[in-house]
Amino acid sequence: MQWKKNVSTEKKQPHRVYHLTQAGNSQLKKTLHFCAESVNRFIDYLASHPLLDKAENHFRQLTTSLHKRYHTFTQSSIYKKLTLYTQLVRLDKPIGILLLLWPTLIALWIAAKGWPHSSVLLVFVVGVILMRSAGCAINDYADRHIDKKVKRTRQRPLTSGQISTKEALMVFAVLSLLAFALVLFMNRLTIWLSLAGVALAASYPFMKRYHYLPQVHLGIAFGWSIPMAYAAQANEINAITWLIFLANILWTTIYDTMYAMVDYDDDIKIGVKSTAILFGNQDKLIIGIMQVLLITNLLILGHRAELGGFYYTGVMVATALAIYQQYLIKDRQRELCFKAFLNNNWLGFALFAGVFLNYQFA
Repeated sequence: MQWKKNVSTEKKQPHRVYHLTQAGNSQLKKTLHFCAESVNRFIDYLASHPLLDKAENHFRQLTTSLHKRYHTFTQSSIYKKLTLYTQLVRLDKPIGILLLLWPTLIALWIAAKGWPHSSVLLVFVVGVILMRSAGCAINDYADRHIDKKVKRTRQRPLTSGQISTKEALMVFAVLSLLAFALVLFMNRLTIWLSLAGVALAASYPFMKRYHYLPQVHLGIAFGWSIPMAYAAQANEINAITWLIFLANILWTTIYDTMYAMVDYDDDIKIGVKSTAILFGNQDKLIIGIMQVLLITNLLILGHRAELGGFYYTGVMVATALAIYQQYLIKDRQRELCFKAFLNNNWLGFALFAGVFLNYQFA
């Protein structure tokens, strides 16, 4: 009899557990409901509190005041003048900064065999922006009479008379001095090299009047940041430095010839010289030859600098982009030639990405 009673008790235990579970769930629901109601009452209290109304009013007044001040500033002569200076130095069109920046970063990373010193990196990134901006100012000064005859450039601030030649020269001088001031924090070799860099940047805009290779001159001027950056990081210049420099001259001549193809008809009428005019009907072929030389140079550079798979992947991407650019310029259409020019930003990025990843995961 005792055994049967125990069996009966054991059979009833699951029902007791079930009832306890039900009670627990019910209590949990009540607790959650109470918490939700408490939160809702607290939110309602805050929403109706006078302090929040005051804070909201203050915020509205502040945003209205800031909007009025911003509107007033945008209508001021200072803002309009700053906008014109921004257009003069092409800060609204950063493609030139990027085309100058990628080879500089490549030189820094190869010189350091990885991340360069933060101070050197900062100086050259800011220096690239300053010197490219200074170059645009002196270029517009040199071309102020020519640009009036070209539809694409006749509305530039200096050409249209919105700023004076004196202002353009002042902007060039200030930006160049700021860039030189940055270089003074580098070693002596870099400082001496910077003097030649300023001379190259100042002379380039005038070269199209004297010879048919201003694009090569631009490649030297743009590329001068390479020996400077290499020297600043490694305190020396070697064969690898000049391989990067040569690659940049080839690359710059390629993309600036594409850019000159956009203005080909206007340059012929005006009498301005360029590689696009010099190459004539052989322009696509000669660009193709330079692209082959560029890729060959990059392969030699990879071997000399002992770079690995990531770098050569970047070179492969650059090769594919070069082929795509040949496709874009095949009919010499202005819009497509300009698109090919812009596409070189991705070519430069691919090469830098290859160098960066090579050292990052070496």
